[in-house]
Amino acid sequence: MRAAVARAGRIVAADLPEPEPGDGHALVAVKACGICGSDLHTLRHAHHMLDVAEATGVGGAFDPELDYVMGHEYVAEVLELGPATDGVAIASGDLVVSIPVLIAGMELVPIGFSNDFAGGYAERMLLTAGACIPVPNGLDHRRAALTEPMAVGLHSVNKSGIKPGDAALVVGCGPIGLAIVVWLAAQGIEPIVASELSPRRRTLAAELGAHVVVDPREEPIFDAWRRVDGMRSVVVYEAVGVPGILDTVIFDAPSQARVLIAGVCMEPDTIRPLIGVVKEINLQFAFGYDPVEFAETLRAIAEGAIDVAPLITGRVGIDGVADAFDALADPEAHVKVLVEPDAPADLTPLGGTPPGH
Repeated sequence: MRAAVARAGRIVAADLPEPEPGDGHALVAVKACGICGSDLHTLRHAHHMLDVAEATGVGGAFDPELDYVMGHEYVAEVLELGPATDGVAIASGDLVVSIPVLIAGMELVPIGFSNDFAGGYAERMLLTAGACIPVPNGLDHRRAALTEPMAVGLHSVNKSGIKPGDAALVVGCGPIGLAIVVWLAAQGIEPIVASELSPRRRTLAAELGAHVVVDPREEPIFDAWRRVDGMRSVVVYEAVGVPGILDTVIFDAPSQARVLIAGVCMEPDTIRPLIGVVKEINLQFAFGYDPVEFAETLRAIAEGAIDVAPLITGRVGIDGVADAFDALADPEAHVKVLVEPDAPADLTPLGGTPPGH
């Protein structure tokens, strides 16, 4: 089968052996898989993954110096159920999503971060059959593919403990920041103030529910908040994930602010703890989601409670994944690109908010 392989810091299209389902597995054909910001970070800073695995136990025996196939934001069609799958709630032909963890014997393998099992940038892959959730009838595969990243946004909002009457500030409107905006709007939080350097993504943040959107070079986000509100308890969502941002947020935030860190910074960073101490800033880090939040996200997308279509800006075939990674370095070019194995290699625009609008 064809797959986009991460090899020595580059993405290359290659032929791989066909996966064979083991006990509890479903062999599936990938219909679409989103390119995640963490995948872009991993390709550039893959050596940090070993430190993370050692410190947290997350990531298992994954060695980024060896070949691996990324992709954990997928929707797929069930082709075959392996042994020991009696009683699972899926059948051949079903379109499914799942939490990206494969149970292989006694191991929990993070899909998309394994040297032994391919992720979603491949024509076919293995999933844990019992973890698969059928996609409701009528929901197209592209919107279903956003279940995983939107679940990250829901978990961030839930973890922050925000409630009606609080103000929300979203720093950075990449896919995760935008997912946070969507869920804040769905929960009726007001005002939602967002900051973003990219004009395209600022437009999209407003379309998805932010009440005030600013260019931080022209108006700092905390100034914008004070201009439109300034009195409510404030929850800040840091969704940039580059060194220096968290320290700036702590320095600029008002006393008693809650800061939820959703940005994936894979490099060492520095903050000034005394500032946070004096202000009594509450820092909360968020990672992933739980199974209930994942299922809730799929249901919300299927029922139209949240609109994810504006986030999808392009699709690409396996042979074009390397070019798509390059294109995503430009925030004006794309927001969420889907890898579709049957798509042409050239990156094709899809919906989304066009540049300059």
